[in-house]
Amino acid sequence: MFPIPEIGLQIGAATSPGEVVGSVRLLILLTVLSLVPAILVMVTSFTRIVIVLSFVRTAVAAQNVPPNQVLIGLALFLTLFTMTPTLTRLQTEAVTPYLAGELSQEAAFERASVPLREFMLPHTREVDIALFLTATETPAPPAPEDLSLTILVPAFMLSELRTAFAMGVTLFIPFMVIDMVVASTLLSMGMFMLPPVTISLPFKLLLFVLADGWHLVAKSLLESF
Repeated sequence: MFPIPEIGLQIGAATSPGEVVGSVRLLILLTVLSLVPAILVMVTSFTRIVIVLSFVRTAVAAQNVPPNQVLIGLALFLTLFTMTPTLTRLQTEAVTPYLAGELSQEAAFERASVPLREFMLPHTREVDIALFLTATETPAPPAPEDLSLTILVPAFMLSELRTAFAMGVTLFIPFMVIDMVVASTLLSMGMFMLPPVTISLPFKLLLFVLADGWHLVAKSLLESF
């Protein structure tokens, strides 16, 4: 039989300043872990990917097909694929030395922010960065690499939203043309009571399948990074 581990939690008075510091670090670590989902959304490619996939489903008008779980799962794996180089550097340069006791928390955070900045900066518009610099009355740094994460992260989010909506509009165009053609045809035939969506949905699905739509969408998302 495998031994069953015993886990105990004890709360008592600290006997040295080092124990207080260790407790505070543990509290900070648990707080950061609770914010991991938000961090995943804010500093990775997840936002753009999941919005574009949602636009695809809306453009096809297939209601809840594919379901949200499938879209989010696909978005997570595409995010992991696009973020692998950045995550590998973060693991090598920050996490591993910190766990080995070679870096303090402050130094590990500073090292971890470097690959994240290098990922976010090429995908962030200067106008969005200028917006938050102006809002916080912060002078522009001498180099983009010196931008604070409090400025870069929201600017990156705005840029990602704009890019995702631009890709979504492009995806809507061919399906909108099909809707217009079907609606015009039904009106010319006098079928006012027949919803155009009922007729256009099979044509849109057929177009999407024949064009290998999911492959093209995934390819466009991967190439955008």
